[in-house]
This record gives sequence, structure tokens and C-alpha cells, in this order.
Amino acid sequence: MLRRIFFNKRFIASLSLLLLLAAGILYYLMFLRVTNAGLTFTNLLYIPPILEPTEEDGQKIFELVVQHGEAKLLAGQPSETMGYNGSYLGPTIRVERGDQVVINVENQLNEATATHWHGLHVPAEMDGTPHQLSQPGETWQARYPILNQAATMWYHPHPHGHSATQVYQGLAGFYIIDDANSQRLDLPKTYGVDDIPLAIQDRTFDDDGALVYAISNGASYGNEILVNGTHNPFLKVPAKQIRLRLLNGSNARIYHFGFDDGRPFYQIATDGGFLETPVRLTRLRLASGERAEIVVDLSDGNEAILKSYPTDRFLYLAESVAINFIGNSQFDILKLVPEPTDGATVDQPLLLPPILNQIDGWSEEDADNVRTIRMAGGFAPGQQAQQGGGGGRQIPINGKLMDMARIDEVITLDDTEIWEITNGGGVPHPFHIHDIQFLIMDRDGVKPHASEAGWKDTVIVYPGETVRFITQFTTYANPDVPYMYHCHILEHEDRGMMGQFVVVQ
Repeated sequence: MLRRIFFNKRFIASLSLLLLLAAGILYYLMFLRVTNAGLTFTNLLYIPPILEPTEEDGQKIFELVVQHGEAKLLAGQPSETMGYNGSYLGPTIRVERGDQVVINVENQLNEATATHWHGLHVPAEMDGTPHQLSQPGETWQARYPILNQAATMWYHPHPHGHSATQVYQGLAGFYIIDDANSQRLDLPKTYGVDDIPLAIQDRTFDDDGALVYAISNGASYGNEILVNGTHNPFLKVPAKQIRLRLLNGSNARIYHFGFDDGRPFYQIATDGGFLETPVRLTRLRLASGERAEIVVDLSDGNEAILKSYPTDRFLYLAESVAINFIGNSQFDILKLVPEPTDGATVDQPLLLPPILNQIDGWSEEDADNVRTIRMAGGFAPGQQAQQGGGGGRQIPINGKLMDMARIDEVITLDDTEIWEITNGGGVPHPFHIHDIQFLIMDRDGVKPHASEAGWKDTVIVYPGETVRFITQFTTYANPDVPYMYHCHILEHEDRGMMGQFVVVQ
């Protein structure tokens, strides 16, 4: 009897020790370990050049060439890449509200592509979806007026079944819009000096330093970070307030941005434009496809490292680290090195404008229609996983996989609508809709955080969560050419997690 009691006590003690050890290891993996530790921040950050247009008959004409290339992204072996007007990524398109824009996109790839103007309000036939595919050797022309307010948008490929691989190999670029409001605001605005575009992408490399496209947990999750295509980057900036235009250009990863010394920063814009007032933060979450503009004060002259920290959703973090091994913990992103600007040790900190924008939204009573969208979950009767590309498990929207010949939603021009997006799956899904910008009404009945209280075109929806947004479909109607809505995890999109809508009069 005593021997049995002793054995049970020893077993319990051993089990407790193992559990304590496992908890310690898990805590280290989730909260302490830096996935890309050891960076020395020795490579000068590349700033994409602004693409200069020609002007003809009141139009700004831009030329983009989609091409294969070769780039040494990591020390060692060069990688086979793709780029716009170069070997990796593309130049920044910069326009003003009211401009008439023409963009000629020449496809020099050995495969078909389509170039989508992510976040812009343009005609469906100019949106750059799989319905505007260009074959090798063809040039596709997009022409439209700039109707959006000042915002940080981007462009990237959108060929169904191949968006993930083309973006991964380097096809992406910034698309910045200015307007009278942005020009009047007292904000940092010298491009590449105190107004910095940052395209943040996770990538995987082999032992020789060559880029490798790998799938983990149904999508691409790399263990190295590129910023504007630069690995291990630093940037010298004036010792004052600096504006960072953050783009999550990764295929799937979610980032939780902050600085290594805990310094606060101010978010001034969401996907589609300025917030009404600056929002003070120490962490900012961005899912794939989302953008945000922040201002950080470096007038103290101290270096600061932009990082991505673990999510505050413990169960999701534990699953991602312990089960899926996608490493959603800590990443070092970029070192900012402030320098005196005029002979002084540091500049005096400036005050941000208290009012940035006026956002005139809609009330629930304004809605002409309510639509329900279910991301992931089971298939509808008669549906099965048989369409889409990209390999791996296919995930439906409203029980269906993408069908180029099927219109899923028909919307009446000038209608105001509420969309209720529910995640019926087991991982977060960023929902993106073309054509419009929307305002988030609530998450499971709770009003959005101030950092999401602006114009959006992409919103993350967590498992079991319902996000409601309100929007209006204006200006463009075409019963024959659809817009898209989809998960912006690009592998999910490629494998069928996408639907189509038309706007009719």
C-alpha cells in the first residue's frame, strides 16, 4: 500500500515537472523567442522609386512591365523573382484625387497575370481581376478617374489560382493617393525621408539563400522578413516625427507591430484614408492586405526597432506555435536610426493635427439590404472541393468555391448595405471586398477599436466571430463584369475562397 502511494506521488511529481517544463518551453516559443533573431541591421532599406507618368490630353499615363528577374534577397544564392519594371516589387504610383489615369501593363512573364488596384474605386472592367487576364506578350490598359480620398493603396496580381505564387515571387507595389486634405495637414510628407513606405513580407529561403515557396498550415508562412525586398534593414531618418506607411504584403501572416523600447506611436490612417483623429497605440495588428499609416516620434535621438509581437489571443497563438509551427511570435522588422536635422542634437517634438478627417458614414436605418457571408465552414449541398488552384485543402465562402461563371451577389447601384461576415472555420480569415471602402459597425456586437474606426477594404475575422460593416455601392454599374470578395490569405483565395458580385442599375 505504501509502495503504491509512493509510486503515485512520484508519478504525480514527474508529471507535474514535465507539464511545468512543457509550459516553460511553450512560453518561450510564444513570447520570448525571436523567430528571426540575430539581425544586425546592416542593409540600407530600399525605397521604391516613384513612377513618373507622361501627360497627354489631361491624362496621366503610367507604364508597368511585369517581368521575370533575379535578385539576391538573402546573402548567398540569387533567387528567381518577378517584378514590375524591375526584378522584385514595383515602383510607387502616386496620383491626386481627380486625376484621370491610364496604366499600360505589359505582360513579359511566361504565364498569364492580372494586375489589381487594391482598395481603389474603379469600374469593374478596370479592376484587374481574373476577368481582365493578360497572356504573355499582351498589354492590358486600365483607365479610370481617381475618386478615392488620400490613402495608401497597393497593386498586385490577381490571376485565379496563381495570385499567391506571383505575389510571393515579388509582384507588388504601392499606390499612394493625395488630395487637398492630405496636402493641408501638418504631417511628415517628404517621400523616402520622413514619409516611408514599408511593404512587409515574410519569406522562406533554402540553405543557399535562394527564395523557396513553401506551404505550412495551408498557406505560406516564412521565417525571414523582407521590408521593401530588403533583408536585415536599417534606415537613417531625421530625428523628429516619422510617418510610416505599413503594408502587410505577406501571403498569410498577421503582424502585431510595435517598437522594441515600448514607445507609443499614433495611427493616423486605415486602409482607405485618414482616421478622424490620431489614435495613440503601442501595438497595431495588420492582416494580409491591410494598410495603416502611423507617426512615431524619434526626436529623442534614440534608435528604435520596429517589431512584430505575439498576438494577445492566447489559444490561437498556442495552436500556431505548438501545433502548426507557423511561428506567430516575435519578429524584428526594421531599425530606424534618427539623425539631427539642422545641427541640433534633436528636433523638438511636433504636435499632430487633432482633426485629420471628417468621416460621414451611415446608420443602420440607412441600409437597403443586409447580406450574410460565411467564411469557411461546411460545403453547401451539391458542392464539394473540386475547383480552385494552388493545391491543398479548399475552403468555401457561403458553402461554395469560386466559379468564374457564377455571380454570387447582385447589388443595386447607390444602395447602402450591411454585410455580416462570420468565420465558421478554425483560423482567422481577412475578408477583402473590391470596389468600395466600408466602415466596421461592430465585432460580435461590440464597436470596433478606434484603430479600426476608419475606411477599410480588408478586415480580419477570427474563428467564431461575426463582423458587421456598412457601405454604399456608387458610381459604377456593369451587369456583365463582376467584382470580387474573398479571403486575403492568398492561398485560400487561389483555392476557391472567393465570390463575385455585380452592381446593376
